[in-house]
Amino acid sequence: MEPGNQTHASEFLLLGFSVKSEIQFMLFGLFLSIYLVAFMGNLLIFLAICSDSHLHMPMYFFLSNLSFADICFTSTTIPKMLLNIQTQRKTITYEGCLSQIFFFIVFGCLDNLLLTVMAYDRFVAICHPLHYSVIMNPQFCGLLALGSWCISVMGSLLETLTLLRLSFCTNMEIPHFFCDLPEILKLACSDTLINNIVVYSATGLLAVIPFHAILLSYYQIISSILSISSAAGKHKAFSTCGSHLSMVSLFYGTGLGVYLSSAATSSSRMSLVASVMYTIVTPMMNPFIYSLRNRDMKRALSRLLIRMVPLSVRTITGLS
Repeated sequence: MEPGNQTHASEFLLLGFSVKSEIQFMLFGLFLSIYLVAFMGNLLIFLAICSDSHLHMPMYFFLSNLSFADICFTSTTIPKMLLNIQTQRKTITYEGCLSQIFFFIVFGCLDNLLLTVMAYDRFVAICHPLHYSVIMNPQFCGLLALGSWCISVMGSLLETLTLLRLSFCTNMEIPHFFCDLPEILKLACSDTLINNIVVYSATGLLAVIPFHAILLSYYQIISSILSISSAAGKHKAFSTCGSHLSMVSLFYGTGLGVYLSSAATSSSRMSLVASVMYTIVTPMMNPFIYSLRNRDMKRALSRLLIRMVPLSVRTITGLS
């Protein structure tokens, strides 16, 4: 590659959903609605857990962190996509692209690690119930949450900073609605061997190992549940981890779909659709999974909503 074909990128072009203007208007309304539902749903979960003393337990403490991470995760990509659709401008600055990559990896990894921590919490609760309060004490839970945040930030910093060494070709088009790290690496004209090593190493440490830890936890959980003699006891034990298992299935199912679609086909459209499921739909579904399947969460949300409604409205509607 000749030096004249290389550049220190000033901006990238996010192709996103390249469709007719009338369809883009529909997409804007659809993604705005999904974003608002995901944002408000996770915010209500976060506020309900923080404000209700009945939910000040390890499981809900980690869930509040997960809800906050999902708010940030969706806010990293969707507002910029909505702005581009609205203004018909698809550019993003080099600095903005790096920032988006950094925060996307941070909150994506944080989701992954928090789901792993929550699996460990369910493992202790079901397999070692008599020692649960001793093992999952507030100090240990705080360290687990803090460790998840620190590992996510350090892993993301490592992957993002290695991009600074790259120069890019004159073709700056990204076939996504956000700055996806693998797509950025494809645009580089300089050698990406170090970057690929860092990406694969980080994926192994921050995705593959936690996923195996979740599988191991649920292997132990299922083995313990099957050893319970009564059907009522089995049902109660399964119900305590049903919501978390649904979230894990949705998170890894959509995430795996992104990479399988990318590997199975060269179609950027298929990869784009899979990315929408992973980055937008999954964070939106998490509040519904936990609120609809959890009686304590329903009560906490009801109390929170009643406190948020003005007294005059409560008097008129008979809520107070």
